[in-house]
Amino acid sequence: MMFSTEEENVELWNRQKEHFDHEPPLSHVQRFQKTIDYVLVANKVEEENDQKSRRQKAFVEQLQNKRIKVTKIQHDDKIFFGLRAPNEIFEDYKYLLKVSDSCNWCGDMKYGVSQATRIRIVNFILNHTYINTGEDLKELLKKDVFETMFCLHEKEDQKKLKKKWARWSALFTRQPTEQIKSYFGEKVALYYLWLGFYTKLLVPAAVIGVIVFLFGIAFFNTNPLIKEVCNSSIIMCPRCDKMCRVWELSDTCSYAKISHLFDNEGTVAFAMFMAIWATLFLELWKRHRARHVSKWKVYDWCEEEEELIMEIVNDTNCKPKQFRHSYLRSTLVLVLVTLMLMLIIGIAHALVIFRVVAAPLLSECQWEFLRDHANSVAVMLGAVLHYITIQIMTRVNRWVSQRLCDIEKTNSLAATERSFTVKMFTFQFFTLFSSLFYVAFFLGRINGHPGHYVRIAGFRLEECHPSGCLTDLFIQMAVILLLKQTLNNIFEFTVPLLKNLISKTTAKKLQRKCGECYRKSCRYGRGNVEQCDICKLRVWLQNYHLASTDSFNLFNEFLEMVVQFSFTTIFVAAFPLAPFLALINNIFEIRLDAIKMVCLEQRLVPRKTNDIGVWTKVLEAVGVLAVIANGLVIGVTSDFVPRLVYRYHYGPCAKGSSTTDCMQGYINDSLSTAFIHHPQVQKDFHFIHNVTQCSYRDYRNNEDYTVTSQFWLVLAIRFAFVILFEHVVVFCKFIAAWFVPNNPIQVKNDRLHDKLDRLKEELQEIKRCQSTDV
Repeated sequence: MMFSTEEENVELWNRQKEHFDHEPPLSHVQRFQKTIDYVLVANKVEEENDQKSRRQKAFVEQLQNKRIKVTKIQHDDKIFFGLRAPNEIFEDYKYLLKVSDSCNWCGDMKYGVSQATRIRIVNFILNHTYINTGEDLKELLKKDVFETMFCLHEKEDQKKLKKKWARWSALFTRQPTEQIKSYFGEKVALYYLWLGFYTKLLVPAAVIGVIVFLFGIAFFNTNPLIKEVCNSSIIMCPRCDKMCRVWELSDTCSYAKISHLFDNEGTVAFAMFMAIWATLFLELWKRHRARHVSKWKVYDWCEEEEELIMEIVNDTNCKPKQFRHSYLRSTLVLVLVTLMLMLIIGIAHALVIFRVVAAPLLSECQWEFLRDHANSVAVMLGAVLHYITIQIMTRVNRWVSQRLCDIEKTNSLAATERSFTVKMFTFQFFTLFSSLFYVAFFLGRINGHPGHYVRIAGFRLEECHPSGCLTDLFIQMAVILLLKQTLNNIFEFTVPLLKNLISKTTAKKLQRKCGECYRKSCRYGRGNVEQCDICKLRVWLQNYHLASTDSFNLFNEFLEMVVQFSFTTIFVAAFPLAPFLALINNIFEIRLDAIKMVCLEQRLVPRKTNDIGVWTKVLEAVGVLAVIANGLVIGVTSDFVPRLVYRYHYGPCAKGSSTTDCMQGYINDSLSTAFIHHPQVQKDFHFIHNVTQCSYRDYRNNEDYTVTSQFWLVLAIRFAFVILFEHVVVFCKFIAAWFVPNNPIQVKNDRLHDKLDRLKEELQEIKRCQSTDV
């Protein structure tokens, strides 16, 4: 019989499909034939005609219609439904991978379907199964028809991961990335691969940061500026109203020494280094990622295409989710995002007002320590309150981001995750950094001067710390970074640990009953043997009592690390020890997360991907922002530029003196004098009686309090420095990005050979089918 060309192609593909379906299964795939892919848990309902009971039965019937085997076991007031999908579903999945555009390079097509892939497919089917009322599993969980759902840990693989990775004694050993990928999927493996690479590259940054810190310590006793502060007899103006009194500049001797640790000549070079380091890190990470995803055969993997494949596996009559765009929805989302950001900035303003009000109130305190250090305590209390606000707003931000994604109505899970990630990180960034940006760039610059102080509700706006504005930024960053890393890790580890103790206690109750089963293969789930109900229930209960997991677990870990990356790079000029603290935290964070995922939490649903997703774009944006922020911190916040101007324009060396230090007299030059008898000044300092004048940090005339020419010169050089710094660093970043290609040559060549081999195999298979037909 003669066929047309189109008919020949159809017949050829049908023969290939038949050949593919009748291939003998691989030996290692058979070990999964008797395992449970997923477990559903529901509360026992007494009345069979109850709505919950009917919905449970309806959902289970829908699963059975999809050829999923359901094993029902009752225990106390719980009903456990063990789900096992037939091999035919996974054979269809493998064939669709073979004929797909982007997923046909995957190893699942050639080597069989792993348990991780089975779990992923069954999870998709569960979440896309509807009962006759139109409700899906998500809605049934909300209405308490089912209590929870989880996939099971595999004991043998779990033990191997515990031995090699998920233990504190393996703190400095290499991560078994291949085993992590096989057990948790590529998405989790890429997270740990990225975190390990990030931690490794933090080592040079941490070492240089510590050197800059030690450089400041080395000149504690010889620095002329510190000596000038400590030996000064200058009377300074009160820092607040009412109970604040004049004070001597020498009182801040200790703070001057501390500020020199991070506000010295090495800070500029370190900030430039960190900006270039951020670019090199990202470029080297892209190369590192390319090597691994190429080895895993997922270089060209497309999550949206796999989702389409699983849609077909779940329902052959499915229709694709159309791409949709609505200007009305986009406008609504934009307006709501803007309102949310305004709320977050408003909270930052509230923290400012708290510090403004707290300082004068603390100065009236009966405790001498609080009275003498009112402003410093107010800053620290503000930082602690900021941390509490962060914890509250994190939950609010997540809820708002989810609702905004619901409004957008994206067409795939991957697109929803990207949208959610961008919104959540934006909200978190403003929550974390709004207060820091105020301290870095506005504190002490908008508060006015004696006679013209700016006030809020009758309270003077706060001034910079006596030793400089950078000290306030240092305190804020140190408190938030230390609290966030320490308390978050303690909380993350403690909650799953307590749930695990409950799990062990409950599992022991079934230990004696399970001892009645004398088959080793049954008790330990080994071999191609169906377990008895008692052995199944024991394993299910152990997993049930572990801490629950969802798609947010890995997102939370990524968010925590990217926020840490932001702290490490954006304001590193104010806190050179940030990379060192991040390094120490990450060394423990890797093992803490590993122990939590392997031992204390329910198994994450394995996800296949070839990148860390939109987080790469977020990290690139943070790297660009780090250049701008560090340039402004050095040029505007620190005293680097004023000291430079004094050294070469106003200091002793600029006037030809070679007998004194070039910075001699800088402190006195950076201060202006306010006369108490001046009518306007007297309104602000009416409570001062025994002093005729006091000094404050600014460049102003002593008579009419207008800014001096030195102020304008310093301001001009500040802006010139910021522009020069940013252009030089951005140029270096572009050079670094160009110099380090994203893909190693070896990866390109390997992919070329693999594609050639696949095309040859495809041609041979077509010829074999044609010869069979003949």
